[in-house]
Amino acid sequence: MPQMSPIMWFSMFLVFSTVMIMFNQIMFFNFQPNKLKFSSKKFNKDQFKWKW
Repeated sequence: MPQMSPIMWFSMFLVFSTVMIMFNQIMFFNFQPNKLKFSSKKFNKDQFKWKW
């Protein structure tokens, strides 16, 4: 099996790095977080009775 020249290693590194960065960017911008449903209950201040 022939050896790869340093420029080929560098070009392979660039290709894989570019693919990884593009994949991460696609996953980042496609992520849709679940929307939390807030309860409609009002906050009752009388609920907490501080001891101090």
